[in-house]
Amino acid sequence: MFDRLKAMLVKEFIQVLRDPRMRFVMFVIPVVQTLIFGYAVNTDVRQVSTAVYDLDNSSQSREIAALFLKSGYFRLREQVYDEKRARELVDRGEVKAVLRMNRGLGERLAGGEGGSVQMILDGTDSNTAGIALNYAHRIVDGYSARLRLDAAARKGGAQQQLGGVELESRAWYNENLESRNYYVPAIITNIVFIITMLLSSMAVVREKEIGTIEQVIVTPIGKGEFILGKTIPFVLIGFVNVTLISLVAVFWFEVPMRGSILLLFGATALFLMSSLGIGLLISTVSRTQQQAMMSAFFIIFPAILLSGFAFPIESMPRTVQWITYLNPMRFFLVIIRAIFLKGVGIGILWPQLTALLLLGVAILSTAVLRFKKTLG
Repeated sequence: MFDRLKAMLVKEFIQVLRDPRMRFVMFVIPVVQTLIFGYAVNTDVRQVSTAVYDLDNSSQSREIAALFLKSGYFRLREQVYDEKRARELVDRGEVKAVLRMNRGLGERLAGGEGGSVQMILDGTDSNTAGIALNYAHRIVDGYSARLRLDAAARKGGAQQQLGGVELESRAWYNENLESRNYYVPAIITNIVFIITMLLSSMAVVREKEIGTIEQVIVTPIGKGEFILGKTIPFVLIGFVNVTLISLVAVFWFEVPMRGSILLLFGATALFLMSSLGIGLLISTVSRTQQQAMMSAFFIIFPAILLSGFAFPIESMPRTVQWITYLNPMRFFLVIIRAIFLKGVGIGILWPQLTALLLLGVAILSTAVLRFKKTLG
């Protein structure tokens, strides 16, 4: 049995690795994709393109504008002097925000009266608009607090200020709230799922298409040996991809790795059972590699969308949330992020590991039972 399996493995490795372009796709492209995603998939909002429309032109209005621009969250695109130009910049998408200060603002603030500052936002990108609005509130609130303290100090009554309640927030695991730390580890899930499923989805159908399945049929190799010979190379490729992407995440993007590397590889093995099982199932029901490729892509995109990679599962409709329990990517994403950022172990992650094991056994068993060592 070992000799037959060894011959099968040698054949598969030669077939998979003999093409330089295929080696490039399997080992170089995942690293390139990680670098691209690491820089591109970033929900942190910085340097929002802003126009300043200062109708007051007082020392107070200029100070407020300077606070916005020095914060690092807003970048001056243009100083505008009429409403038409401000609207034109927003309509063209050249600015995402317009800071407007009306006449009389400085006079009211100097007299101890209240004043208002208007922030006009381009709401087509709701995420950027919402975050920019929060930044604006923080800057204005800070400026208002300073004005009140200065007024109290001038009256010699700083001690008369009423006590208040302050909110002190502290983020665990991702102290600086960098979205890159959240998304880069998740790229491991996406790339490993896509690479291993695509390769395994064409494993059996390739034999059918080039006519070598007849040779396999007449050999004494068993069905289990055939499946092992087809999947073991892709398992090793999956582990190599996890290693490469993890190295890029830790040493290039400086994503913390607080958990166990052994647990990471153990969870990867359970996840590969599902991804390879889905690919083999596609391969057994497809007649051509083109059919297998199209079927694989039909599964890949819904799996990523329903995994929690970009959209919170809790925000999805209840029926869709139940469907996500059939998606192995959902559980592996939780494990990956917890290992990298939280450093937790099996004691916390056992529900997700159990779900991966059950899904992997079910999917892989279905694929093995579906495979028939016959031409029919």
